[in-house]
Amino acid sequence: MHKNMVKMLGILMLVLFVLSMTGAAACSGSTCTTPSYKPVAKADISKNTPKTTINYKKTQANSTNSKISLKENTVVEVAQLKQINTALKNGPVLLKIGAEWCGSCQKMKPILNKLATEYGGKATIMAADVGQSPKLVEYFGVSSIPDFSVIVGTEHGKYVYMQQNGKVTRSRSQARIVGLNDKRVFEKVLDLTIKK
Repeated sequence: MHKNMVKMLGILMLVLFVLSMTGAAACSGSTCTTPSYKPVAKADISKNTPKTTINYKKTQANSTNSKISLKENTVVEVAQLKQINTALKNGPVLLKIGAEWCGSCQKMKPILNKLATEYGGKATIMAADVGQSPKLVEYFGVSSIPDFSVIVGTEHGKYVYMQQNGKVTRSRSQARIVGLNDKRVFEKVLDLTIKK
């Protein structure tokens, strides 16, 4: 009996060691922690992006030059900053960073779909998966998911975000919304963004 317990303890320690080395994620309550990724140099997003974009005009030229699908009324899957920059030309972007394995992220999908329908033509709703887009996770400094932010434009090569209080900031940490949230939280921030 003692041998079996020692053996099981050894196996448990090995499993915990492997999980710690692989950067496995853990969920608790309404958020999940993301796996660790190697640092990535932050890119200058100013290329092909207006310096400050808060007043939006949707034009046919903007939507036809896009290399990604910016269909109205759908959540757009995103994997690169270039996709976000293209969407910003048409208006604000609500960006969700999450994962398929994250229960809270999955619970937010119907809310995002409703927002995409409600704000079609006024804002782009985008989603990135931590497993598919580790560079975005690192760029935006995501440590817990689901992680949301409303990007309203760029200024001096940095993204500008709308905070829940209606103020804009270049500090994503001041504007992020983390965890399970009611649709009204996002509507409030998007409405503030569109009114500006």
